[in-house]
Amino acid sequence: MTAMRGMMGRLKLTVNEDKTRICRLPDGRFDFLGYTFGRCYSTKTGRPYLGTRPSKKSLKRIVESVHMQTARSMELLDAGEVVQRLNWSLRGWANYFCLGPVTKSYRFVDAYTTRRLRRWLCKKHKRQGKGLTRYPDEYLYETLGLIRLPLLPQRLPWANA
Repeated sequence: MTAMRGMMGRLKLTVNEDKTRICRLPDGRFDFLGYTFGRCYSTKTGRPYLGTRPSKKSLKRIVESVHMQTARSMELLDAGEVVQRLNWSLRGWANYFCLGPVTKSYRFVDAYTTRRLRRWLCKKHKRQGKGLTRYPDEYLYETLGLIRLPLLPQRLPWANA
């Protein structure tokens, strides 16, 4: 800590004592700029490595954003406009959180978004139920144009190499 304070002092930066702590990797983990840094496990081999993934706080924020965009106060909007707004938020979030093992986070956000959008459509059209049969995945993704987060990493140039 003393060496870090000295280095920050030479850079004329101040250290926030409340937020600063010593973390020993690989056993510990820490959050920085929306990512959690720490031990991850390979899905293919099961071997541990140091990596990043979206933090719980960043997942909570995107869930709150989807919740607000599919709230009852938005029922007067057209479904296409709501999906367009959702796509902007989801694409921006996914563009930022594209490093490390993001597939589980993408699946979680995708499942939450489809569930909220179905609920919003049922409330808008005054229908009972969860909307699984009335608004299947094909309708949400192909007709309305909702983006599929788990498929986004497959479109990256380095994913096809």
